[in-house]
Amino acid sequence: MSELAARPAYPVVGTPVPHESAPLHVTGNAVYTDDLAARGNDVLTAWPVQSEHAHAMVSLDVDEALAVPGVVRVLTAADVPGHNDAGVKDDEPLFPSEAMFHGHALAWVLAGTAEAARLGAAAVRVAYEPLSSIITVPEAIEAGSFQGIPRIVRRGDPEAVLATAPHVFEGVAEIGGQEHFYLETHASLAHVDSEGQVFVECSTQHPSETQAIVAHVLGVPSNRVTVQCLRMGGGFGGKEMQPHGFAAIAALGAVLTGRTVRLRLNRTQDLTMTGKRHPFHIVWKAGFDDDGRILALATTLTSDGGWSLDLSEPVMGRALCHVDNAYWIPNFVAQGRIAKTNKTSQTAFRGFGGPQGMFVIENLLGLVAPKLGLDAATLRQRNLYAPGQTTPYGQPVRHAERLHDIWNQVHDQSDFDERRAAIAAFNAEHPDTKRALAITPVKFGISFTLTAYNQAGALVHVYKDGSVLINHGGTEMGQGLHTKMLQVAATALGVEVDSIRLAPTRTDKVPNTSATAASSSADLNGGAVKDACEQIRDRMATVAGRLLGIDERDVRFSRGRVSGLGASGPALDFAVVAEAAYDQRVQLWAAGFYRTEGLHWDTEAMQGTPFKYFSYGAAATEVEIDGYTGATRTLRVDIVHDVGDTLSPLIDLGQIEGGFVQGAGWLTLEELRWDATDGPGRGRLLTQSASTYKLPSFSEMPEVFNVSLFERATEDGVVYGSKAVGEPPLMLAFSVREAIREAVAAFGPAGHSVDLASPATPEAVFWAIETARRAGEAGRGDGHGHESTRDRVGLPGTIDTEHRLVPFDR
Repeated sequence: MSELAARPAYPVVGTPVPHESAPLHVTGNAVYTDDLAARGNDVLTAWPVQSEHAHAMVSLDVDEALAVPGVVRVLTAADVPGHNDAGVKDDEPLFPSEAMFHGHALAWVLAGTAEAARLGAAAVRVAYEPLSSIITVPEAIEAGSFQGIPRIVRRGDPEAVLATAPHVFEGVAEIGGQEHFYLETHASLAHVDSEGQVFVECSTQHPSETQAIVAHVLGVPSNRVTVQCLRMGGGFGGKEMQPHGFAAIAALGAVLTGRTVRLRLNRTQDLTMTGKRHPFHIVWKAGFDDDGRILALATTLTSDGGWSLDLSEPVMGRALCHVDNAYWIPNFVAQGRIAKTNKTSQTAFRGFGGPQGMFVIENLLGLVAPKLGLDAATLRQRNLYAPGQTTPYGQPVRHAERLHDIWNQVHDQSDFDERRAAIAAFNAEHPDTKRALAITPVKFGISFTLTAYNQAGALVHVYKDGSVLINHGGTEMGQGLHTKMLQVAATALGVEVDSIRLAPTRTDKVPNTSATAASSSADLNGGAVKDACEQIRDRMATVAGRLLGIDERDVRFSRGRVSGLGASGPALDFAVVAEAAYDQRVQLWAAGFYRTEGLHWDTEAMQGTPFKYFSYGAAATEVEIDGYTGATRTLRVDIVHDVGDTLSPLIDLGQIEGGFVQGAGWLTLEELRWDATDGPGRGRLLTQSASTYKLPSFSEMPEVFNVSLFERATEDGVVYGSKAVGEPPLMLAFSVREAIREAVAAFGPAGHSVDLASPATPEAVFWAIETARRAGEAGRGDGHGHESTRDRVGLPGTIDTEHRLVPFDR
């Protein structure tokens, strides 16, 4: 086992400890970015002037706004001393002259109160010159409206195999987006200190990039800007790129007025101004042999990127690398392109394209299983990766045997076969209510596909009294990263957790950090924290060896005590050794660094080893649906998930449960709707609040929720043998959607194939039930063999350099 993965005696990692901020959360004493504004004096509030058109040239008259009592200034493009752009692709003007979506911020009003700022924004006169707009992906495809670089992952000869495969199916699917709906909306608070430093408190997952964008807009070097993130009230990827512009507005206002500026979006502003999970349009064609094994798959993925690129290119890249999910596909081509539409710029969301990619294979397997005369669970299990196989992009699927072990464990723990039999009996007795039980796997790659991001730093201080202070580059959004870092540091130094304090994340302590994203933050920052702690511990071991009269190589640190190898020898308190080290002028602080080894990715060829490892899991879900309303109840969920050797079991269990429920929300409830008519509201987001956007709540929780961590799963080469847990569990929720599909099928004739919309809302489920009933009344199924799974809306094709679709079989 590698030194990085090995655990000492009595490790603090792996023990169940509560979230480090749990007492503050439950008492309401946890402080967030906007709470800090109430503690300041003379604070200005920023309020946006939002576009009322989806696409238009604009001009502004701010004179009336300046006359509103309390208004101090109106920020426009003329006020930007540096570069008027808030993105990393130079395609996101901070103050646009061309409104690119309904709700686009055109200017910002600064006032002494939020109400004055709101009234000032309403007083700004905007002249619009409307332009044609594109709202849906099909409209973008028709118009040839694309952005970014199209990518292709290919293996084998899928076109030739599809031409001869015994069973070929094809179809078109659309996947809806998802709103992050974090508890804390986007917030920034900026001021300029006495030395001219611009200090920004920001709810951001990527402080270093926020720092860079703020400096870019202000026209100053990065060393003049410090960004701090105390904690976030949720992020889910939505605060990886999107906070930068808001932070820049607050910083610009602070520089120009000399006063602290607060920017905190209300819920409607947050929903109408910020990006969401990318919706996808998918065309696919798949071939199978007589035993149901996949022979070939060809698919074209078109994402809705919105008005600018943001992270759409890497999101598509990860989607293409996850179309296979957990299944061996010998002949494969997946192609991706990004539509440009007049909507919010879609961005990172938990899973980062992986869920949309996995949707392709999970959807088509559920769709074609009845046509092949196979149970969907059997079809899935038959196609699972086996040891020695590689992904379509060339990475070996290491530990593929875990997929089978996890699958079998879920199958057995859920009493799958026995409950299936009971469900069949229930369905036979209930004509208007049906149940189903489905099982689906997950294989999710862990690392940033941009290799440079796979690095992290930490700064650890040991004080003379033995207390410890940690700074690291990761941010806390409620996911428990700080808790895990406390446990890593306590294990590496051999001290108790309560002797360690974790400082807020800030760019002047650990520079050039990567985003807290890609489920990699515990791996990266844990490696850096461990490195820093071990540097200090090794220096202290030299001091302790002299004090104890033993060889420094025999010194052990554990549970706040420093001793030799034997259990009966003399021991010292950690604080005593720290004091002695100071007296001997031994350095008691260290900067740690970690880079992920073994990564290689050729973006142009879409081949290589982009991931350090794969996280595996499986879920079995039982649902009940009402034939009159399409309403779904989730009765029971059984999950086994691979987190390696857990760093913090309570945190990991919470992440698995939360990720599953969030995934179920995306697939079954959460429906974003924009006005796609030609009326005056074209392009307006119609689901602007919790009253119109349905979020999962307690009533959507499974009545029985069993979650187990896969045991004996050490991942060598990762900090203390652990694995990531943030994103992979979200995709366990495909089991909910597939159970709904099978329950709907029970309303129809034997062998009925259900084409289920996404999200599978009660309305969508109801209409799928009606289709199944009609099929039963007609006394026929949907056919087999080479028949299409649905009307031939379009055939898969190859994307050329101009994003045009060329048929696969040309």
